[in-house]
This record gives sequence, C-alpha cells and structure tokens, in this order.
Amino acid sequence: MLLQKPTNRRKFLLGSLLALPLTDLVLKGLTAAQAAELAAPELSEYQPVFFSAAEWQFILAATDRLIPAGGKGKAPGALETNVPIFIDQQLHSEEFGKEIYMQGPFDINAPATMGYQIPFYPQQIYHTGIKLVEQWTQSTYQKSFHELSTEEKDAVLAKVNKNDGIDFPALGEPNLKASQFFSQLLSDTKHGYLADPMYGGNKGMKAWIAIGFPGARASFTEWVKQHNVPYPLGPVSIQGERA
Repeated sequence: MLLQKPTNRRKFLLGSLLALPLTDLVLKGLTAAQAAELAAPELSEYQPVFFSAAEWQFILAATDRLIPAGGKGKAPGALETNVPIFIDQQLHSEEFGKEIYMQGPFDINAPATMGYQIPFYPQQIYHTGIKLVEQWTQSTYQKSFHELSTEEKDAVLAKVNKNDGIDFPALGEPNLKASQFFSQLLSDTKHGYLADPMYGGNKGMKAWIAIGFPGARASFTEWVKQHNVPYPLGPVSIQGERA
C-alpha cells in the first residue's frame, strides 16, 4: 500500500510545496529539506479531507501517544512529522485499499495465517473504530478520547490493542475487533512516520534524521558493513531534497 501514489494526494502535496517560493528559500541558505519542511502544511492549520472534525481530534491524540516526541536523542513524534496528514490523505484516496478482496466469507476470529478477514475497507475501519472507542470513553470517563489524560489515553489504547475491556461486538459491531482497528492505526502511523515526505508525513525527513536512515540516497553501500559507526551523511528524499 505504501508504494501507491494516488494522483489527488500528489497534487495536494505538490500544491502545498509550490505555494511558497522554495527556490528563494534554498538560495537564502536553507537546505532543500529545510525549505521543503517550511513549505509543508502546518498541522495546526491543516483541514482534514477524510476525517470529520471529531475524528481528527481522535487521530491527533492517538498518533501522538503511539509515537510521542522525545525519548532517546529527543526524536520527533507523530505530530512533529505530520503523520495525521499522511493518514488523512491516504484514506482520502479512492484507490487506497481497493486491492483488498471483499467477496467473503469472512471470519474475524480466524488465525492471522488466514489473511485479511474484515468485511471493511480501511476507511470503514477508521470510521467504525473511532466511533466505538469514543462511545466507550464517553461511557467510562464522560469525555472524548482527546480530552483524557496521557495516562488514560495510554490505558485506552492498551485495551484496544489487547481486546481487553473494549469489546466492539458488545458495543454493536460484530464484524470488527478492537485489536484490528488498533493494528490498522498503528501500521498507518508507522508508515506516515517513516515514509518518504512526498506522501505527506515524515516532515523535513525528521524521522529519517533521527534514526540515521539514508533515504533514497543512490550510493551508501560502503557504509553497509561498517557496524556501530554512525552514518555521517544526511538522508535524501525521492524528490531530491537533502537533509
């Protein structure tokens, strides 16, 4: 799924990039990666095209807990790298998920070796999963998920991940497990964090910089066998920006 490049998402990202004088920014001493970061959408100003306003608040809060900022080396988190924008743009694409076989029969209790067993496309998984988690948090805490404390958010996500206490069938949805929703959310969050910036996440290649990944750099084979040696060159994006 990560390799697909739907036209509408590309146009959105390129349009955002071209909205600023990128060449002028580079000429003023910024690297192409820094200029691209400035030209990328600001998360605080971004208007989601797939998620509703309430769903967007959930996505912001959930991805922030899945990949929080800080930790070793003060690594950027999901919000600093525009992961929610990546997910929103991905789900907005009409092509995303359409390669999934949807003729059934489905058995959500089948072992993982049986493959995809959910009668929903990813878009439906998000709409359904967010609605049910919000239903549970409202009933349990009398608050929306994004209004919970950090500890409460982590506890809720742990329950969703383990199907422990948040039972989607008991909440009225027999075709989806809480853990299946969590798996989709976590997978897309990881993709948005580590994908090439042209897909909307990994703003400024911050995630690549944090882990020392060379990105699409054409030649780094001489470093492959140099174990426990920090990679000295910054990453390069598919579109040629260099960090």
